[in-house]
Parts: sequence; C-alpha cells; structure tokens
Amino acid sequence: MILVRSPLRISLGGGGTDLPSYYKENDGFLIAAAINKYVFVSVMNPFKNGYKLKYSEYENVNNIEDIKHPIIRESLKLGFRKNIEITTLADLPSGTGLGSSGSFTTALLKALYINSSKNLHPDELAELACDIEINKLKEPIGKQDQYIAAFGGISSFSFNKDDTVDCKPLNISDDTLYDLEDNLMLFFTGYSRSAGKILKDQDSKSKHNDEDMLNNLHKVKKLGFESKKALESGDTRVFGELMHEHWENKKKRSNGMSNPKINDWYDIAMQNGAIGGKLVGAGGGGFLMFMAHDRAKLRKALTSAGMEEVRFKFDFEGTKSLVTS
Repeated sequence: MILVRSPLRISLGGGGTDLPSYYKENDGFLIAAAINKYVFVSVMNPFKNGYKLKYSEYENVNNIEDIKHPIIRESLKLGFRKNIEITTLADLPSGTGLGSSGSFTTALLKALYINSSKNLHPDELAELACDIEINKLKEPIGKQDQYIAAFGGISSFSFNKDDTVDCKPLNISDDTLYDLEDNLMLFFTGYSRSAGKILKDQDSKSKHNDEDMLNNLHKVKKLGFESKKALESGDTRVFGELMHEHWENKKKRSNGMSNPKINDWYDIAMQNGAIGGKLVGAGGGGFLMFMAHDRAKLRKALTSAGMEEVRFKFDFEGTKSLVTS
C-alpha cells in the first residue's frame, strides 16, 4: 500500500494573480503557506483488474473512461497499472477555500507514481497537477494550490508570462513564525462553494481586458509584495493591516465574494481583537482568517457568534509519502 498526504494552504497575499488569464499578460505574484491539515490518498493493487475508488462516493469500474471523478480519471490516463484501488480522506471538507482540490491532485499523482516506482520533484508534481486541472479539465483556477501543496512551507511564487513558476521560501525569523502560528486564526463560516464558479467571472473579465478587474488584480499583486516585506521584516501588525486592505479590495471583484453574514462576522472580529482579516481562497464562503492582537478576545467573540475555530500550525514537508509497502 502507498499512503501519501498533501497539506492544505492559506493565502497570505496576492491571491488571484496566479490565474493564466492574468499572469500570461502581467506576471503574477503571491505568498502562501501550507498548514498541518491534510488530504490523504492511498493506492493499492488488488489481484483483480479494474478501478475501485473510495471518496465521497464509491466507484468500481473496468474502464478509465467510465470513471466519474474527473481528476482521478485524467490522472489514470497518464498510464498506470490496470488494477488500482484508490481511497481518499481529508481533515477538512472541500469547497472551504483551503486549496483541497490542488492538494488532492498532488497527493494522488505522487501516490500513483510511487506505486509505479517513480518519484517526482515537487516542481514536476505541481506542474503535472496544474496541467490536469487547468489544461485538461479546463477549470478556471490558478496554480498556487498545487505549488504550495507540493513544496510546503511559507513561500512566495512568481507566475511568469512564459508559464514557468519561481518558488522561494520566505526569509522569516523564528519569532515571526511563532507569532503567526499564535495569532493567525481561522474560523469556519459554514459556507462551502466551488472555487471554479467564483473564479469564472474573474477569469472571463481578465481575458477580455476588463479595466476594473485588471486594476483590482494589479492592486492585489502590489499588496502581495508589501505583505512579503512585512513578514520578512517581522512586522506582523502591518501584515494584518494589509490583510484588511486586501479584503476590502477583493470584495470589489464580485458580488458573490461575500454576504451579509460574513460581513457581520468580519465586523465583530474587527471590533474584538483583530488587526485585519479576509476570506481565504476564491471567496464566497469557507474560512475567515484574522491576524489578532488579542486572540482570546477574538476567539470568544467569534465563537459566541456561532463560528468554529480551526487551529493549525505550518507544514514544511509538502506532499509526502507516509507508507510505501
């Protein structure tokens, strides 16, 4: 059995500039962090030919083309054994803004290749996962999820016009790292959504050179660079203030980016110990993330308002095999 885990992620600045519709004309830049919440994929080889798949549904088919799960189907088309059993589990549900689709794809591919006695470099793994989701399945999504899942850590990513990606770990001190782990807080809104549906409008407007959308993304990219500078200099207060500016700008992209309930929770947080915050991921639901100057007060206010906190630490291992037997 092969067992692989891949971390989920939080976006720390510049999110949205990793879509090809933006970076192929303007270059993209963002910072993201892998966290110790994971997607797990196991691969086994039963004696009988066929494909047994266990995720939120169960499939047992003989032909790849009959597989309903699009990512599994396209991954298996790359050429693997014809007797495969795949099981998936996750610490947190999909559709919550933490990049679970990219994490699942990198975990699946790594497990399949290890099962075929081949190991992929993180860069190869990330690009292969992007090819499946963006090129083969035509999802209007970006590349950050696959790359931060593959590499792990807290990193900056430059998305270049020639489709290459440069990954650089942030130069963050231990004190800043501990400050972030203590005071960066995640709260679940209770809303799940499809990132592809949220990003479709952004993708379309970028392709058609919509001035407002492009200016919005230019501003987000600038905030990404400023957030990197704040973190590397150890100024987490400025980082929190930049998160707030990022969220105010991000809400302008789409009417579906937020809703009255999310806005109410955000206001409560800002009045009770938060420096700044934003919805993680494409928007519309998932997790609200805040930088706190008084985490006890913030925690009490938001849990009293009905939100559930998910505590985390950072993951520095990326997509990793746990069992190879």
